[in-house]
Formats: sequence, structure tokens, C-alpha cells
Amino acid sequence: MPKLLYITANPKTSAALSKGAQIGEAFLEAFTKEKPETEIVRMHLYDMDIPEIDMDLLYARAKLSFMGKTFDQLTMVEQEKITRMHELADRFIDADYYVFVTPLWNLGAPAVLKAFMDNLFIVDKTFTNKEHGPEGLLTDRKAVHIQTRGGIYSTGPMAEYEFGDRYLRKALGFLGMEVMDSLVAEGMDHFPEQAPEIMEKAKRLAVETAKRMASEE
Repeated sequence: MPKLLYITANPKTSAALSKGAQIGEAFLEAFTKEKPETEIVRMHLYDMDIPEIDMDLLYARAKLSFMGKTFDQLTMVEQEKITRMHELADRFIDADYYVFVTPLWNLGAPAVLKAFMDNLFIVDKTFTNKEHGPEGLLTDRKAVHIQTRGGIYSTGPMAEYEFGDRYLRKALGFLGMEVMDSLVAEGMDHFPEQAPEIMEKAKRLAVETAKRMASEE
């Protein structure tokens, strides 16, 4: 059974409060119509235990990778955090399709998304190092990013300041995943009178993209 991982990084959990969630739900509805056998797994990052790359994790990774230590030789805290890191990575790897729903805040994605992604970069699990450089291991997986922006960042003077979508696409590509064109709804704060039209356009695009993702092998 195929599995779709639906990842949200916004403290607003309901579609009534979150424009991104509204677009995401439109995507899911269209996808499940095309591929009804798909298992949908929701991950709301604000409700999860996500280890940050702190001193414990830095030392745990170093001890296991090049300091010659075994798992049993780690401190209890290091064991707990490295175990949680691998649990998150394993849950991520277990899917076939991925939908990320995030807002653009202060030029980037919410910090919780970066913390989550930091747990996925594990040598010989999600990528490996070759003579020619790193190579992603999460091939044959498709991902799409749904992002809402209050201002205009696709063109004009703010285009060079958008680092949320840009980061996520690069990170997923590094891991070997096929990243589809992002679904962006922008300008709703700057042009509130146009917000309904912007949202309808984004939902239509979400439906089209969902159908394409579900139909492509």
C-alpha cells in the first residue's frame, strides 16, 4: 500500500485558521480520489518531539561515526536523542509521497521545519558519500511543497530573499527525492481584496498537481 506523508509546520492546525491547510486539504482530497488505496499519515511538527542539533547530538554522532564508540558507550541522554533521530528518519523513509505545508516567515520557513529536516541527514541511511560527492538514497519518492506568503517573493525586489521554499527543495533534492514544482499562494496580506482569488487559484493548482503526482510512476 502506498503511503503519503503530510507534514505541516504551522501552529495553526485547522483549515479554518490556516490558508496553507486549506490548500493542503484540497491536495489530499484530489490525491486520494486518484489513488484511494494510499495511506495518509499526518505529521504536525509543532506537536512532535523533535531533537535539536545540540551538544548531545553532536557528540553522539561523532562518537558513533569516527570516534570508535558503540551505542552502549553513549550517555543516556545521547542514546535517547540519537534513537529519536533515527526514529524520525525511519518514519520519513517509510513513505512514497510527501507533502510539506509551510508559511513563509521572516524570509524562511518556521524553525521547527529546519529542526525536523536536521534529523533526516544521516550518512548511509538517507545519503552516502561517494568519491564524486554526496549522493541521496531516497530515490523513487516524490515530494511537493505548499507554501503561503503574505507578500510577493516570486518576482520583484523580494525574490532574492525567499529562503523557505528554496531551502526545502534543495534539502529534499540532496536526499535524492524528486521534487515537483512548488505550490505557492502569495500576496494575500499585501492585497487582501485579492485573497479569495489567490486562494481559489492555489486550490485549483493543488488539485492539478495532486492528480499528476498520483498518476506518475
